[in-house]
Amino acid sequence: MSVMERTLKAFQACDAIHEIIIVTRADRLEEMSEIGVKSGITKLRQVVAGGSTRAASSLAGVTAASRRSALIGIHDAARPLITPEGIAVVYEAAKAHQAAAPILPLKDTVKELKDGKLVSTPPREGLAAVQTPQVFQADLIRAALSSAVEKELSITDDCSAVEIMGIPIQPVDGWEENLKITTPMDVVMAEEILRRRK
Repeated sequence: MSVMERTLKAFQACDAIHEIIIVTRADRLEEMSEIGVKSGITKLRQVVAGGSTRAASSLAGVTAASRRSALIGIHDAARPLITPEGIAVVYEAAKAHQAAAPILPLKDTVKELKDGKLVSTPPREGLAAVQTPQVFQADLIRAALSSAVEKELSITDDCSAVEIMGIPIQPVDGWEENLKITTPMDVVMAEEILRRRK
């Protein structure tokens, strides 16, 4: 099963999810649609082309979502080990607090780099690694992403767009198994997690 299929199946199986929008490159629209159909993803509403930035791509997906949606979640497809239960936890937190995201405490000491040199050490206690899905009140994330795109802000996650508006994000406990597949070692770790789940 591909990374995309596994991700889609987790959202399909979550009762908190009523529709799924896939955002992808323009040259992969048909491919992603076929994956959705072959995987039996009945909640797949639309496959849309992303933009040139993270904010523009997220805005494309958010804009395609039903106007009846009270909450909108944004998830990296490269995190295929998320579970339906984990998704629901973040949605419940966002329902109560406008915006929520899973976080993990940092294990390593973090250093600030400047001109190729280590120059300072932020206190680890005040830092966390953020995961997805990140879930928001629908009108809030539409406004936040529209503003980020209009102002050409460089954001690396969707919480950033909301934080810029001065609205805090409710953290929920993240999951070490919800790793992002970005390196060959991540694939090895993901395969081991799946083997243990069986």
